[in-house]
Amino acid sequence: MSTQQLSEQELLRREKLAELIMMGIEPYPAPLFPVNAFSTDIKTNYTEEKKEEFADVCLAGRIMSVRDMGKANFCVIQDSKGRIQLYIKRDEICPGEDKTLYDIVWKKLLDIGDIIGIKGRVFTTKTGETSVHVSELTLLSKSLHPLPIVKEAEGQTFDAVTDPEFKYRQRYADLIINPAVKETFIKRTKLVNSIREFLNNHGALEVDTPVLQSIPGGAAARPFMTHHNALDIPLYLRIANELYLKRLIVGGFDWVYEFSRNFRNEGMDRTHNPEFTILEFYTAYKDYFWMMETTEQLLEKAAMDVCGTTDVTVGDKTISFKAPFKRISIYDAIEEHTGTDVSKMNEEQLRSVCKQQHIQVDNTMGKGKLIDELFGGKCEKNYVQPTFIIDYPVEMSPLDKETP
Repeated sequence: MSTQQLSEQELLRREKLAELIMMGIEPYPAPLFPVNAFSTDIKTNYTEEKKEEFADVCLAGRIMSVRDMGKANFCVIQDSKGRIQLYIKRDEICPGEDKTLYDIVWKKLLDIGDIIGIKGRVFTTKTGETSVHVSELTLLSKSLHPLPIVKEAEGQTFDAVTDPEFKYRQRYADLIINPAVKETFIKRTKLVNSIREFLNNHGALEVDTPVLQSIPGGAAARPFMTHHNALDIPLYLRIANELYLKRLIVGGFDWVYEFSRNFRNEGMDRTHNPEFTILEFYTAYKDYFWMMETTEQLLEKAAMDVCGTTDVTVGDKTISFKAPFKRISIYDAIEEHTGTDVSKMNEEQLRSVCKQQHIQVDNTMGKGKLIDELFGGKCEKNYVQPTFIIDYPVEMSPLDKETP
């Protein structure tokens, strides 16, 4: 990026960077910084009775705000677990005659967004806030781009960044200024670990299958194409891992699974990515009753591991993942929400029911599609709690085995 394209703030930060280097201060030091404490742990565990345990703490974090009080400053840093207030006093970090570290480096050359390391002791301020009285300060990373400032006062947030385009395209910045977003990533990791633990403990084998495939299959989607130079052949990024997992079942494994990164070269929006992760597992000698029981047990465990409860709030609804889940046939669901038994109807009769229910259909739709439209239009929205819809007509799922 040329200097003509930089903002005034970015140019100023680069000038500060150059001045730091001229002073002999390494703005991106390589040595280990011995962190031994984290913000949230200190705020949770510190008491006056335990102050000796917190007399020598070492933290690293990003400067998020500063209150200048002349020869002393209050500063808030954000580390990987949260935020904590620092008390930085001129004569404490500069005990000798040379006050450059405070007067020049701290007051003039450091900015919001810079990462610093500090050593000090924990104490409680007159207002009751757990803070760190800093005795040593080290610059760990100079930030060359200003952060969008989110203002907070009396528990309320002002000027929060809510633009979806920014939040999704600049995740790193969103994580810095909206720490609550981090919880989504933490929960995702907990969820994956919980599912993996469940499957492993129940005898499933985790496997890796090819990402580059000569014939992409397992789903109807457009693949990304690439070229293998050594073999001089076209290859495709997988759109599904289904066929390779099934081959392992053919080869003699009873139960295999994979957290698969798949790629589909199609339209995208906030809920559809061209690359995504999917869990698939395949097993032998089981039926759909076993599958339902396994699924509800897995989801119950995952909810407990991630949220500590089986009741999860989504919007204004509380979803219970406590097993067992409700089971209802698709015909019974349609009858419950339309008052009509369609289980023995032919195409024309089904088309007439759709018309009565104000569901748009056309002449290309067969029996399976008509039943699907009825269920989607009149039933699906009513099942807020986890529910297994079973006994689909064979016209909807012609590749499945028929129920005995």
